Amino acid sequence: MAEAVDAPFLRPDQGFNALPGWTWVGCYGGYYLQADLLAGFEHGFFTRQWQGRTPEVLAGYLSAGVTVHRPRQVHGARVLAASAAPAEPWPEADGLVSDAPGQSLWVCGADCTPVLLADPMRGAVAACHAGWRGVAGGILAEAVGCLVAAGSAVDDLLVALGPAVAGENYQVERNVTAQVAASLSPELGPASLAALRRGGALAPDPEPGRDRLDIRRAASMQLELLGIPSGQIAVCPLCTVAEAELFHSWRRDGVKAVQWSGIVAQA
Repeated sequence: MAEAVDAPFLRPDQGFNALPGWTWVGCYGGYYLQADLLAGFEHGFFTRQWQGRTPEVLAGYLSAGVTVHRPRQVHGARVLAASAAPAEPWPEADGLVSDAPGQSLWVCGADCTPVLLADPMRGAVAACHAGWRGVAGGILAEAVGCLVAAGSAVDDLLVALGPAVAGENYQVERNVTAQVAASLSPELGPASLAALRRGGALAPDPEPGRDRLDIRRAASMQLELLGIPSGQIAVCPLCTVAEAELFHSWRRDGVKAVQWSGIVAQA
């Protein structure tokens, strides 16, 4: 049985450290992370310590008797109804939205942001893999739009952005920054870069033509512009590059390995 623990994670050099707004849940298989904001939903952000276990296995740690759905991720902005991803071969997409109760939706990543969305009024959920291409392409707007089209109200939505690369460890080319900035709002135009800076998503880099981009903060800004109150968006502070004991990181290791994140629909 899963059990919440007060001390979230173990770093070999410091012991257990607090992580406000987030809780590590312990079970016989290990520990996974939950956002307190989504406490009403069965969900989890899993670590590299669960390597080798697929969503079909991990889903059992969150809830029994669910159907498992996952896309074949392609770093895009396509969002599908979960029923369109019933089994292998998984369809190409980077987001899923529930369309029936008991659906367990899963995405994976290793530096990109796993985003779990939930409507506590309807019990509907969504899961997105949001790298810079997905954010620039509008995957979060697409997921929110799908939920709204099915009956959700934007200001009811709760969102948790899981562990991902932090801005100080994410050097990108200026054209990447420009694409992410442009996605914030077409109305902002050239002012979108300044908006990224004000929002804490963009910092200068010593190399010419490059920036430090916090894709988690950029995603959070997008969600706020879509109408989701900032108090209903939880951003995990853990960096996949910095926390080598906990997370795989393509930026750090250059190895194709991922951690999974999932959420279960109530309706």
